[in-house]
Amino acid sequence: MGSVPERSRHGAGSLRGQLLRWLLLPLIVLEVFNTVSAYHNALDAADVAYDRSLLASTRALAERVSIVGGKVVADVPYVALDSFETDTLGRIYYKVTGLRGETVSGYDDLPPVPANVPRSESYPALVRFYHADYNGQPVRIAALLQPVYDDSMRGIALIQVGETLDARRGLTNKILLDTVLWQAGLVAAAALLIWFAVRLVLRPLMLLKREVESRSVSDLSDLDATLVHKEVRPLVAAMNASMSRIQGLINSQRRFIADASHQLRTPLTVLRTQTEMAQREIGRHGAPPQVTTLVDSIATTTDAAVHLANRLLTLARIEHSKGGLAEPVALRALVQEIALELAPNAVRARIDLALEAPEEIVVSGQALLLHEMISNLVDNALRYTPADGSVVLRVLTTDGGAVLEVEDGGPGIPAAERERVFAPFYRAPSSMAANPGGAGLGLAIVSDIAALHGAAISLHDGTGGRGLLVRLELH
Repeated sequence: MGSVPERSRHGAGSLRGQLLRWLLLPLIVLEVFNTVSAYHNALDAADVAYDRSLLASTRALAERVSIVGGKVVADVPYVALDSFETDTLGRIYYKVTGLRGETVSGYDDLPPVPANVPRSESYPALVRFYHADYNGQPVRIAALLQPVYDDSMRGIALIQVGETLDARRGLTNKILLDTVLWQAGLVAAAALLIWFAVRLVLRPLMLLKREVESRSVSDLSDLDATLVHKEVRPLVAAMNASMSRIQGLINSQRRFIADASHQLRTPLTVLRTQTEMAQREIGRHGAPPQVTTLVDSIATTTDAAVHLANRLLTLARIEHSKGGLAEPVALRALVQEIALELAPNAVRARIDLALEAPEEIVVSGQALLLHEMISNLVDNALRYTPADGSVVLRVLTTDGGAVLEVEDGGPGIPAAERERVFAPFYRAPSSMAANPGGAGLGLAIVSDIAALHGAAISLHDGTGGRGLLVRLELH
């Protein structure tokens, strides 16, 4: 079996994050290259400007070089000499070399022109530019070959003007800072625009997400594929097909529940009828004690099986009713209807069934499930209340809605057991002693229906500490 790819095991991650990464990372790389290129171009431009200024100083000095009395002289006034020697942004050095290599003026130890330095092609002059170290500082030097002559002689003088790199470094740092800040601003602006663009592009997916989240669990209708981009529509179509299959499965299960209900109840009803007929015949004509006991046991088991089947089918119906449409339900009328339905059971068990409902109140819910829930509460109360006891149904109005109370005179449920009795098939020891044939599903059904309606259910001691009081808070 092949190994599962790492991304398949851990998910594809965030689409927005991936889009931002794949858009921003190349942009940042390109901006870095652009920054380096712009920086070097700016440096070249600065070097050209400073070299032009340096050449201008060299030419100005060359204009003061001449031959007097057979010697090369440099007529450099004190003010001009001072302007060469000091500068606000750096220091300038110069040197004038005569026809025979002698120093005419300036700094005698200024570094000579290296042999491998070519002549600059950028200017119409015999000038060379080179870097050197002088007095422990790097300098940039322009060396100009200047023709000099008089009536007695002629030749080429060398004029050198060197400049420390302080000014260039200051400009270089400024260029670097300006370039980095400008490019960083461009990246930030581009990142913001890309973020908004990605958010805008992904908005249809967010709309689809909100539509899915806002649906009830029972709404399996098709999603509108036109909400999203063409590339995502196959996914929406696949989701619609999947929901269609789920809807078909649910419909099949509902049909199974209906069929199972009919198939279970019919033979159990026939068996119950046959058992009752057998009991009547035994009552008329008599039968051995063993036969009487056996028939009574069959009747009891049949009743328990009918009760269990009804409870199980109710649980299944609750599961498939989730997400159903709520409707206004008159609570007092519903409780009164249930009391009338179960009144024959109360009469047979010699139990006083009372209803206390001073006024009508309307709640929101599914009438069929609310009927099932209240019927289970009243049926439980009647089953666990001894003969000559009483069961009281109360419908009360509160600020937040309605409260239904069912109070019986049975053995009650200890406080330590009250949370556990809502679990399916769990029965408290006191309940088992009072009604051995119970299924342990009554309160589980009540809890599920209450949760479906957002109702709060709680168990309390009855009046005087006897029996059990079940309180339901409905809205």
